[in-house]
Amino acid sequence: MALTPGTKAPDFTLKSKTAEGLVDVTLSANFGRKPTVLLFFPLAFTGVCTQELCDLSGGLEDYEGLGADIVAVSVDSPFAQEAWAQKEGIKIRLVSDLNKETTKAYDVLFPGLAGIGDTAARAAFVIDRDGVIRHAEQTPTPKDLPDFEAVKKALAGL
Repeated sequence: MALTPGTKAPDFTLKSKTAEGLVDVTLSANFGRKPTVLLFFPLAFTGVCTQELCDLSGGLEDYEGLGADIVAVSVDSPFAQEAWAQKEGIKIRLVSDLNKETTKAYDVLFPGLAGIGDTAARAAFVIDRDGVIRHAEQTPTPKDLPDFEAVKKALAGL
């Protein structure tokens, strides 16, 4: 079961591929500055994940208006994530948890997806400026999307 509200968010430093190359993204860099929406998704180049990240990219200003940063985590390599983002026009920061340590720390590992191996489950966390989880949701199946209205409501309450 995913971590619950009131829990201190496990910190991480993961790689993201940008035009400048590989860069480190550290969750605690937002602590004291702004809340973070932390999303876990199973795999790049899949239908539901593409829908989720493209929809979020199209509504990014809603989250920016609430003062939040969005970081999306999958077990894909940063190079696959970058190719997918470019192909689909995804503007959300994607970070690679290739070794699955962060996915395990948030307790959202999905075992044996489609018989190809362990991935991240689909999950959403709202983490406040102090690094405390204020909203947590792991969807029942990888085909289900998080309740993004609940995510926005949690952000608005911070």
